[in-house]
Amino acid sequence: MFKRKNPGNTRIPHRKNTANLSPVRIAPPKEVLLPMDQHIGAPAVPVVKVGDTVKVGQLIADAAGPVSSPIYASVSGKVTKIEDCLRSNGRTVPAVRIESDGLMTVFEDLTPPTVTDIPSLVDALRKSGIVGMGGAGFPAAIKFDALKKGTIHTIVLNGAECEPYITSDARTMVDEPEHIYAGIKLIRSLAPSVKKCVIGIETNKPECIKALEEVTKGDDFVTVLPLPSLYPQGAEKVLVYNATGIVIPENKLPADMGTLVINVTTLATLAKYVETGMPLVERCLTVDGSAVKEPKNVIAPIGTSIADLVEFVGGLDEKPCKVIMGGPMTGRAARSLDEPIVKTSNAVVIMNEKDSMNKKMTACIHCGRCVEACPHLLNPAEFGHALSIDNVDERMARLEAARINLCMECGCCAFVCPAGRPFIENIRIAKNSLREYKAHKSSLK
Repeated sequence: MFKRKNPGNTRIPHRKNTANLSPVRIAPPKEVLLPMDQHIGAPAVPVVKVGDTVKVGQLIADAAGPVSSPIYASVSGKVTKIEDCLRSNGRTVPAVRIESDGLMTVFEDLTPPTVTDIPSLVDALRKSGIVGMGGAGFPAAIKFDALKKGTIHTIVLNGAECEPYITSDARTMVDEPEHIYAGIKLIRSLAPSVKKCVIGIETNKPECIKALEEVTKGDDFVTVLPLPSLYPQGAEKVLVYNATGIVIPENKLPADMGTLVINVTTLATLAKYVETGMPLVERCLTVDGSAVKEPKNVIAPIGTSIADLVEFVGGLDEKPCKVIMGGPMTGRAARSLDEPIVKTSNAVVIMNEKDSMNKKMTACIHCGRCVEACPHLLNPAEFGHALSIDNVDERMARLEAARINLCMECGCCAFVCPAGRPFIENIRIAKNSLREYKAHKSSLK
């Protein structure tokens, strides 16, 4: 699949303005809004009703199936609404609105889980509400379930954090290396098939490399591996290849090749849950961008609005042109400042007109830069051409032939395109269309 020495090969500006800023905890917001789709898979199902009093860490929505994740109250207070919430992906899902009492009273029934083997670890993860906190949102219990087979030989910890602006993972590595190491030791003690752990960190984070080298010093099981600061170094298949030399074939997962990729903040959160019993109710995220007056790393209850975060960091210097949930390469534009942060929100980036990266779209000049930039050597322009075909069957066949499902939506193609082509928008539309087409075909059988 990969023909380059470094399949992550795009140089983008780092803009790690908050790398040296320790996270600051926001005061409890007046209310939080908790959407039920804070993970890949089926939305969670509310188990509370309007008027209920809840406390921090109390279950408010249960997982709706095997690929789903429970959701817990992030503040103490009263449930005021269970309402439809329009998300940035265009979908509408139920959401629980909680009016905070400002006390942050912890739910009294919380207890650390008993973890003695892999099945009990997976069960604990299922109850914890932890998902991939690097942005993917894959329920952690599903990923760790691969350890039951005894075929995982290498843990790859993702400390690349390769997108511009975002430094929340960097702060985890600098401020909480002992929790990351505790997570490593927990996996090692429960999974004898695992023989080594590689922590991949880009070289633009020397303080992170130093912190993890110090905490794991003398442990031959762990290797802290500096990686080139090239985008998208943090993409799973790219990271596994650059950290271990293992190629993940098309239609395969890292676990199929004996590797388990875990985000560093996800692992630290797991270690803290095993220690305290507190499920995932808050997260550290970066608030930055050219329109932000005082960029910060902030610890906030999940469900806090972007507006509350903006107020906490001193407001905006000028009218924002673009508000992004996540990083500027893979994040999604927020509908408004009322949109809440969720489990996967590692950043809110707010840009002015000058730095918004908006390009005037012109005709494709067939320069091939998008192909050169693609880590998987796909032809992103082909996806747009396929979408223009009127015949549905022909359109879908061409999308499959172009291997659109191998695209990881890293944004390299859009970044290098001199014609400002809307690659990512086209790719997301095409993927959704192909998914619906296949579901329809399957229902007719």
